[in-house]
Amino acid sequence: MDLSVNLGGLKMRTPVATASGTFGYGPEYVGALDYAQLGAVTVKGVRLDPWPGNPMPRHVEVVGGLVNAIGLQGPGVEAFVEYYVPNYVETVAAAYGTDNVPPMIVNIWGGSVEEYAAVAKRLSEAAAVAGSPIGAVEMNVSCPNVKEGGHTFGQDPAVLEKVVSAVRGAVKLPLIVKLAPNVPDFRPYVAACEAGGADALALINTIPAMVIDIETRRPVLGNRTGGLSGRCVHPVAVKAVYDVHRCTKLPILAMGGVYEAKDAIELILAGATAVAVGTATFTDPGAAARVAAGIADYCGRHGVAAVKDLIGTVEST
Repeated sequence: MDLSVNLGGLKMRTPVATASGTFGYGPEYVGALDYAQLGAVTVKGVRLDPWPGNPMPRHVEVVGGLVNAIGLQGPGVEAFVEYYVPNYVETVAAAYGTDNVPPMIVNIWGGSVEEYAAVAKRLSEAAAVAGSPIGAVEMNVSCPNVKEGGHTFGQDPAVLEKVVSAVRGAVKLPLIVKLAPNVPDFRPYVAACEAGGADALALINTIPAMVIDIETRRPVLGNRTGGLSGRCVHPVAVKAVYDVHRCTKLPILAMGGVYEAKDAIELILAGATAVAVGTATFTDPGAAARVAAGIADYCGRHGVAAVKDLIGTVEST
């Protein structure tokens, strides 16, 4: 069967990617899973300058998931382009062959519209170099918008359209916008992404959460609050994908509690073109490859010739 999909111009050999923040910068899981099963690798968030992240502790396990407050620690775009990108290609190619190096989705973030555009421009330049694996840009719009009074880009449709438009003007790569989950209605935000020139959408991001140590009466995380991910958010992700698919023709990269093939298939039926495996990787480094294999098995058992034929078909069942 045909497992290939097209995510807003990014051609993926399977509909399974890794999620940003859970797979390092690409080569860290060499030897733990078959990269040939991956449609793309999404790297940790990259901003213009190096960023230290949040104070420790940065994560805590909860029932059904994980709350993290890493704080988008990263080396900055120049170090990423000069070291991390070529290291990814060399390491993965050495282990699996040049033809099995999945395209890289680069997650970006910033404190201003101008910073988002500057990072995107630098990545666009790097993507033009022969042999570059950079295949798409994923915008994380759930960051503090320093120049707009502390609001997040993803919770103000007007600002969201502005930042998406700025990045669209700075990069020719497929542009994926990762939406904030904590909004009352996705429609104005989807419309803002469409107007700004997005090629695809990604959802859901982690859900704002907090854990308190009742003995010390203090927050467990150094940042006080964090983002919830894992099995417990999966039904939330399914509904979000279903709702967004019904109001847009943009393809969707879905994530949220994907641990097994059935989780991924549920999101595809709801309207996702591709899925990303995140928190599951921490307990099972081979989860993404196993999910891809399970999707192929499902298609075979149900006589589905191409996985794209499943997208959004929950409506007709």
